Amino acid sequence: QVQLVESGGGLVQAGGSLRLSCAASGRSVFENAMGWFRQAPGKEREFVAAINWSGYSTNYADSVKGRFTISRDNAKNTVHLQMNSLKPEDTAVYSCATARVSRATANSQQYDYWGRGTQVTVSS
Repeated sequence: QVQLVESGGGLVQAGGSLRLSCAASGRSVFENAMGWFRQAPGKEREFVAAINWSGYSTNYADSVKGRFTISRDNAKNTVHLQMNSLKPEDTAVYSCATARVSRATANSQQYDYWGRGTQVTVSS
């Protein structure tokens, strides 16, 4: 079992930045890809970013490319999402997840452990 706890969400003005963190416990996740997903009210959950087991390969949704950066620290069992140039449409609950595979997959069906999420609200 893996427990994931997100932190770093909050309220920010458009154009601002936030850094989300996700701490994994229960077992090491260094062999697993990690991902961030988000869900806005009334919308389906959508992929945001993923990082492979080593941290050398990343994958981003088109909507966040060039603004968000995912990273991981396997020694600390953590993954981060640096979000810059935030827009009101980025408002959502952001959740991290652990994949069953080692590559940076955008497919939510390949993730089996999920955190409860952290709220990100971007005001215009």
